[in-house]
Amino acid sequence: MVPIIIIETYIESPVEVCFDFARNVEIHTKTTSQTKERAVDGTTEGFLKKGDKVTWEAIHFGVKQRLTAKISEIEEPKSFTDVMVKGAFHSFTHTHEFIENGYGTIMKDIFEYKSPFGIIGQLADKLFLEKYMRNFLVSRASELKK
Repeated sequence: MVPIIIIETYIESPVEVCFDFARNVEIHTKTTSQTKERAVDGTTEGFLKKGDKVTWEAIHFGVKQRLTAKISEIEEPKSFTDVMVKGAFHSFTHTHEFIENGYGTIMKDIFEYKSPFGIIGQLADKLFLEKYMRNFLVSRASELKK
């Protein structure tokens, strides 16, 4: 079974602002400071657009890692999707949705991934990885909201 993590965060800001903040490389770096994440190749500044690739370098589980993602879909200001093209996962798709709600926006992260290493990866999901990824996404959403 492929883990799917869904996080919804209410942000008291217009949908256009939330959409732009979520796809801004510099803001992404600020919202993931706990893992020292930074863009090291591809689109390393500004707003991500359809077709853009970015290689992120970060420290997870005490190990410096690199992951390259590509923006596969974008519908301003409603959603964008990034997919891993190279990295530690077997695969992942991260869809970011933005839904107007009253005076603000519901930002919805839908993160679907497959761990490497078959059954060992599935065991890692159950033991710690799914919880780690959920906490990472919640933390980033909380920082973005600020």
